Amino acid sequence: MEDLASQWNNFSLSERETDGFTLSKEQRIGEFLLAAKFLTPLFLNLEAMARTFKQLWRSTNGFKIRNQRDHMVVFVFDNLKDIDKILQNQPWSFDKHLMMLQRYNSDSLVHDIPIRYLTKEVAENICETIGEVHKSAGAVTDEGGHFIRVRIMVDITLPLCQVRVITLESGAKSWVCFKYERLPNLCFWCRWLDHSDKNCELWLRSKGTLTSDQQQFNFDLKVAPYTSTGRDVIVVPGFTRTNLLSHEKLTKRQE
Repeated sequence: MEDLASQWNNFSLSERETDGFTLSKEQRIGEFLLAAKFLTPLFLNLEAMARTFKQLWRSTNGFKIRNQRDHMVVFVFDNLKDIDKILQNQPWSFDKHLMMLQRYNSDSLVHDIPIRYLTKEVAENICETIGEVHKSAGAVTDEGGHFIRVRIMVDITLPLCQVRVITLESGAKSWVCFKYERLPNLCFWCRWLDHSDKNCELWLRSKGTLTSDQQQFNFDLKVAPYTSTGRDVIVVPGFTRTNLLSHEKLTKRQE
C-alpha cells in the first residue's frame, strides 16, 4: 500500500480497476489465528514444526500452518479454547529458539485483504476484473502461505490491471494489488502488451522528455514463476484419543 500511495500523483485507475468488490460477512472464514515470529536466522522446517506442536499442543481439531516468510508463520485453528490454552502456557520455543506469539486481529491485512477473507474463492472473485478465471482443481501451489495464485485468461486487447478497489466490512475502501507470472514484454507507461516503453505513443509524443519516475507502472507488476522449496501450507490433524494412547505407551516404554 505504501509503494502505491507514494506513486499516487502519477497513478490513474481504469474503469475495470475502480469496479469495486464488497467483502461480505458470508465470505469470512470462522477461524482463529495466531501469528508467530521465530527468533532465529535459520531456515524453518514447517513439517518438523507441525510434528513438534502437534505433540505439545494436542489440539482436538488440529490446526493449519501458513508460512508468511521472514521467519513468521500463522497458525490457524477452528477452536478458540486451543488458542487461549496456548497463550496461557507461553513461552514456547522451537528447535531451541524462542517463538513469539500474538493473537491475530481479524482486521489485520495480508496483501491488502483482511486475513479472514484470504481464501481462494475471494481471490478468484477479485481477479474476475482481470479476465476469465480458470478454476483449478486445487493444486497445492495455488495457495501459498503468503499469497494465492489464480489462473486468468487475459484479454490482450486491454491494458493489464494492476489493482482492484474493494470495500471492507467497515465501508472503508482499499485496493488489492496484482502481480503476474511469466509476464512478457510490457509498456510501463500504459500497461499494454503489444509494445515496449520506447515504442509507446506517450513516450514518442514527449520526444524523450518523460523520465522513468513519471511512469505509472514498474517491475512490481512482474513476479518470478512460483517454485516451492517446501510446503507453504501444512494441515495438522487433531490429536485424537488414539494419538494420546500411543503417546502414553511410548512414554512408558522409554521409562
